[in-house]
Order: sequence, then C-alpha cells, then structure tokens
Amino acid sequence: VQLQASGGGLVQAGGSLRLSCVASGRTFSVYTMGWFRQAPGKEREFVASIFWRGDNTYYADSVKGRFTISRDNAKNTVYLQMNSLKPEDTAVYYCAQAIRGVTSAQGMSASTTPRFWGQGTLVTVSS
Repeated sequence: VQLQASGGGLVQAGGSLRLSCVASGRTFSVYTMGWFRQAPGKEREFVASIFWRGDNTYYADSVKGRFTISRDNAKNTVYLQMNSLKPEDTAVYYCAQAIRGVTSAQGMSASTTPRFWGQGTLVTVSS
C-alpha cells in the first residue's frame, strides 16, 4: 500500500488548507482512512477518520467544528479540509489506512489499530 499526501504549506492563522491523500496498492473503498499529525517535540496524535462507506466520521476534540474529513472512493483519495487554522495546528500531517477492517471511524483512532502510513505533509500556521 502506498499513501501519497499533499496540500500542506504555510498559512496565516484563521486561514484554510485542504490536504489530499491518494492511496494505491489495494482496494481503497473497503478500508477506513484517517489523518494524524505530529508537532515538533510531540507524539503523533489522531486528527480525524472516515469509515470505508463514508457515512461515519470521527474527530479529535481539538479540531471538531474546524476540520472536515471526506473521501472519494472513485479517486482513491481522502481529504482533510482545515478551516480556522490556529498556530497550534502546525505539524506534519500523515494519512493512514486501516490494515484490517474496523467497526467504525472511531476505531481508527485507537492506538492498537494497525495502520499503513503515508509520508507526511507539513502544515505551518503563522500567528
């Protein structure tokens, strides 16, 4: 499995960015996808996830109401729309795919859920 993330960049606080992640290597439409991030000096943390059907999403409290995850199974792509960005959102953002089926989007956030990882894309939010 290969996961190619893009869309990161430098943005001012209050601005928006949309991240994309294209998956290849196996059938995209049957696996739950997620976004995680790692800020300098901190551990990687969960951001958002979307169930394989696209009808169930789950968000970290820190981004709820500001970020939206979506997927286009025809394009093998998952997106993360980030609005009202804050300096504390600065991090390398990684997309991930559940290695096996999970029962809900929330299951993607569990530390015990095995995942494939893509390379990261850097998001920098200036104050």
